[in-house]
Amino acid sequence: MRCLYNIGIGVYRVGVAAVCPWNKKAKLWRDGRKAIFERMRSSIDPTARIIWVHAASLGEFEQGRPIIEKIKAERPDYKILLTFFSPSGYEIRKNYSGADYIFYMPLDTVANAREFLDIVKPEITIFVKYEFWINFLSELKARRCRCFVVSAIFRQNSIFFKSYGEMWRKALDTFETIFVQDDNSLSLLSKLGYNNVVVAGDTRFDRVAQIAAASKKLDAIEQFKGESRLFVAGSTWGADEDIIIEAANNNPDIKFVIAPHEMEESRIAKIEASVKGGAIRYTKADKQIDRYQVLILDTMGMLSSVYRYAQFAYIGGGFGVGIHNTLEAATFGLPIAFGPNYEKFKEARDMVNLGAARSINNYTEFDAWFNPLKEDDKYLKKVSNISKEYTAKHQGATEIFFKTVFPESK
Repeated sequence: MRCLYNIGIGVYRVGVAAVCPWNKKAKLWRDGRKAIFERMRSSIDPTARIIWVHAASLGEFEQGRPIIEKIKAERPDYKILLTFFSPSGYEIRKNYSGADYIFYMPLDTVANAREFLDIVKPEITIFVKYEFWINFLSELKARRCRCFVVSAIFRQNSIFFKSYGEMWRKALDTFETIFVQDDNSLSLLSKLGYNNVVVAGDTRFDRVAQIAAASKKLDAIEQFKGESRLFVAGSTWGADEDIIIEAANNNPDIKFVIAPHEMEESRIAKIEASVKGGAIRYTKADKQIDRYQVLILDTMGMLSSVYRYAQFAYIGGGFGVGIHNTLEAATFGLPIAFGPNYEKFKEARDMVNLGAARSINNYTEFDAWFNPLKEDDKYLKKVSNISKEYTAKHQGATEIFFKTVFPESK
């Protein structure tokens, strides 16, 4: 299995190189790793006490961020090395001020793992949620580095519980403590003989609480909203936008903000052309922004602050590979709708079961969810309270992690 794994890593590298000429993301992935060890040697202080935090992409970074910032605040004797696997995380957060060093993670070969660790010499390594790279974990174990995985979630159908998953099960031996999100993960791991598992919850709840506390006053959004109620559709794709456009056209008394997940010109132009009450891009908004019914948020970094002005929310991605971040909206006490592909997301399942969220398959189901909220203020307040209380109740994973890893800091 180890031999097949290493062959697979090699095939992956060749595949990335092959598509680089026409795939921007693949090119960033490859180019970001060029001369990486030389760059690391020239910037990393060899005498520093290093904590290495690895996040696959942007979502995992947001989960790890509360831990990074807790360590920086309370253990300044350590330096933070942050790595990403995906350009989606690295290119957006390569200038993040909370980490001392930020790099792509080298491809998981035996040689790369050894050279990387020879340079970094981490005292503590933290993997966020998943990414169990076999060669890196084996080398970390051999060097007896303190290793942890945080906000992990395990399912019965994952490779760890397959008959051919022995190599992956052994990889879990690397971790001093496995911090999981739920009791089901604890139960599954206990059946494999692991008793070093702590149910800490999901650090994203801590992160969205930070975001809510730091949300900014946005004069343009206040002017756009005026005295109307506001519906925010975040991280939308084409199928989501079709529903939201229809909702806007059928509810002219409601203002809508649409934040596309990707700024494709054709999709933005379609929204502008399809909304009867008028639509304007945020980057082109003028002093008469309030005369439009729909505001297209064609910029990055604002969505979390826009939610504070809303009464209703829709989260995109559910008609594709899976929904995006529901917690940023929920922490502001918003009732939430999303498409049918949400089962992999515990918080979404929880909120559906509690009545704070609804999965919809089409506009008819959307309308059946939205109309009662729009027409009944008492019902809206009830659902909003459920949403807000859910996020408040599940905060604290960062503190559990910190007190476990740094018991002397209690």
